[in-house]
Amino acid sequence: MVKDGYFYGLGLAVVAAVLWALTHVTWLIAPPLVLALFFLWFFRDPNRSVPQDEGLVVSPADGVVTEAEWMETTQGSRLRVSIFLSVFDVHVNRVPISGTVKIVDYREGGFMNAMNPDSVLNNEQTMVVIEGPGYDVAFKQIAGLLARRIVCNLKVGDKVVRGQRMGMIKFGSRCDVLIPAEARLKVHVGSRVKGGATVLASLASEEDETDGDA
Repeated sequence: MVKDGYFYGLGLAVVAAVLWALTHVTWLIAPPLVLALFFLWFFRDPNRSVPQDEGLVVSPADGVVTEAEWMETTQGSRLRVSIFLSVFDVHVNRVPISGTVKIVDYREGGFMNAMNPDSVLNNEQTMVVIEGPGYDVAFKQIAGLLARRIVCNLKVGDKVVRGQRMGMIKFGSRCDVLIPAEARLKVHVGSRVKGGATVLASLASEEDETDGDA
C-alpha cells in the first residue's frame, strides 16, 4: 500500500474514534469510517508479474484503453495509447520500458474530465521520456476531473527497469503512451490493462534486428 493510504485511512479512523468517545452516536462515526476504508483500498499497491521478453512496452497504468492510433509528432510518427483510470483503478504508475530517463517535464494546467481529448493539452501533467535499446518511449501522467496531484519520483539520468514503480496520479485520471510507429500494437480500444503487467506493444531491439539479419 502507498503510504498515503495509511495517512488518510488512519487519520480518519482517529476522527471516528474521537467522535465515538465524545458522542457515542453511531451514525456520526459512519462517514469517517467509510472514508477510511475507501482510502485504504484506493491506495493499494499490488505486486505485478512483469513480462521479461525483449522489446516489450508494458502499460504504465491500470485502466481502460480509450484511444490507440497513429499520430505525427516533431520526432516522427508515433503510436499513441491512451488509458483512462477511474476512481476504482489502482493509481500507482510504472515504467513502460527499461532504459535511461531523458526528460521529466511537469506542466501546470486545469482539471477537465480526462476523457476529453483536450485534457492532453490543457490539464496538469508530467511527461517522461525514457531512452531504451534503440528507441524512446514517452508517457504522460495527466490529471483528471478529480485528480489534484501528480506524483513522479523520476529525474533525468535515472536508470529504470521495465515495470518498476515511478509514482501515481491521485484519483480519476489519464495516462498517454507514445511508442515508435513500427511497434506491433497488442491492445485495442476497450482493452483493460494493468500497470507493469499488460503488454501494450512489441518492438524489436537493435540486437534482435541484428540477429534477424544474420
